[in-house]
Amino acid sequence: MADPKKSPPLTRDSVIAAHYLIKQYIHYTPVLTNSTLTDLASTPQSTSDLADTPWAGQEPAKPKLRLWFKCENLQKVGAFKVRGAFHALIRLMSEGGWEAGGGRERGVITHSSGNHAQALALAARTMGIPAHIVMPTISTLSKIAATTGYGVKVVFSGSTSTEREAVVEEVVKETGARLVPPYDHPDIILGQGTLGIEFQEQVERMIAEGGEGQPKCSFALKGKVGRKKGLDAIIAPCGGGGMLSGTALSCEGTGIYVFGAEPEFEGADDCKRGIEQGRRIETVKTLTIADGLRTPVGAYPWSVIYERKLVRQMFSVTEDQIKKALKLVLERMKLVVEPSAVVGLATALFNEDFRRLVERDGGEEGWDLGIVFSGGNVSVEALGKMFETSVAKTERQEGLVGKDGERVAENVAG
Repeated sequence: MADPKKSPPLTRDSVIAAHYLIKQYIHYTPVLTNSTLTDLASTPQSTSDLADTPWAGQEPAKPKLRLWFKCENLQKVGAFKVRGAFHALIRLMSEGGWEAGGGRERGVITHSSGNHAQALALAARTMGIPAHIVMPTISTLSKIAATTGYGVKVVFSGSTSTEREAVVEEVVKETGARLVPPYDHPDIILGQGTLGIEFQEQVERMIAEGGEGQPKCSFALKGKVGRKKGLDAIIAPCGGGGMLSGTALSCEGTGIYVFGAEPEFEGADDCKRGIEQGRRIETVKTLTIADGLRTPVGAYPWSVIYERKLVRQMFSVTEDQIKKALKLVLERMKLVVEPSAVVGLATALFNEDFRRLVERDGGEEGWDLGIVFSGGNVSVEALGKMFETSVAKTERQEGLVGKDGERVAENVAG
């Protein structure tokens, strides 16, 4: 990797500079709104919804939210990761002596479950540099196929970050390739943060114009009289923390709050637990359906998130809540997103601690909340498997299938 000591400082100005470097290589992804999801987020949950949760028996929160979605699922390679990959590679190529010392021929290497793998593969191919990608054997087949499609060499490893890093060391010894890490490096963080700069600009413009080339957003002009012209807060998924810390840097000094969201399954909420314990948790082993969030928060992201307090608070959601949010996006927004992408939305819809915070701090005016859809790399087969149990259950409840699983003909005729 490029020497972190020579990286630009972790500041908002450095994020803006990173955007200037990479903007020719990335998509300026759209920001979308959805009235149905905004209405759901602003509607109190029912007491039955809270029955089997930590908030059972409590009065449901009554937040007022206007939701804005930054669609990085429509980014190149289907995820925000391409931002950090291009920025890190451009910075590495500009390092004194790298080219003359044979750096281009030896190439680069990384480890990733899929999205950063594809991102570095594309960036390396664009720049004419060979790349080696270490992927866990449990990576989804669609992400493996997409990565190999960029012409890189894929080497497989175990599922934990420790196992991945061990294989990386072996390949580095053999090839001399330079590491471009998936999240734990200043250049990666600054690159990922560029989505936050765009997000702020886009929402300000959409509110000012009443919609981006469309009829006026029904909720964009509601709310506070003399309201500030943009976002009140952004919530983003957190795995290794590169995007969350970069987004936090992009909001530093703007008055925009930044929150992180994680799955809670099998300890995947390591950043939340680390903040509660006052120390970074360095190992995570989880098989949450949000496969892009199975890694522990890196040291550099932790310094931004926790030590500098640029992320206000972390929240976690269940697997079932992730599935519910994913289903809503698929059916109501007609967008293909992966489970990792919707943990922020799941938090806004179902986490009563977050919803109470918005109710308290937003008051009668409410909040304009930015939600980052981090990626859309999920296969049709994976989506089908994810929902097959709940679909079968619904069909039985509605009388569409018998107890033996066969469909009831008279209910589907015509």
